[in-house]
Amino acid sequence: MPGDEQQPSSEEREVGPLTKVSNVMVRLYKEQFGRGPTRARTHWAGDDALICILDDTLTPAERNLVRMGEHQRLRDTRMFFQYATVREFCEPVEAITGRKVRSFHSSVDTEVDGQSVEVFTLHPHGYEGPSRAEAASV
Repeated sequence: MPGDEQQPSSEEREVGPLTKVSNVMVRLYKEQFGRGPTRARTHWAGDDALICILDDTLTPAERNLVRMGEHQRLRDTRMFFQYATVREFCEPVEAITGRKVRSFHSSVDTEVDGQSVEVFTLHPHGYEGPSRAEAASV
């Protein structure tokens, strides 16, 4: 009968690449920092850049640093860990987009409840050279 079609299950619904990138970033934050953001969203910025915005990323210990006024210490520590795991951040983006990451940028605003931004610029389709993940220190 018309209108009696079953809705696809959640497993059957295709998750788009932007949602996949957001989900990967949430998982990585949980693994790297012990807790994930409360919200994540990823957007294309032109043809060759992805921006993932993550809200409420600070751990309880990091919130204590904010209360102590240690914003720069927090930013330095967070960036140290972030760039120590460049490969872990870039490889999933490459797998999802089918393009190699050209550069990776990470930041956290300690004044705005730990909002973080991960930016990935991508090489053009068909690029055969090394990626940022391959250039990351082991």
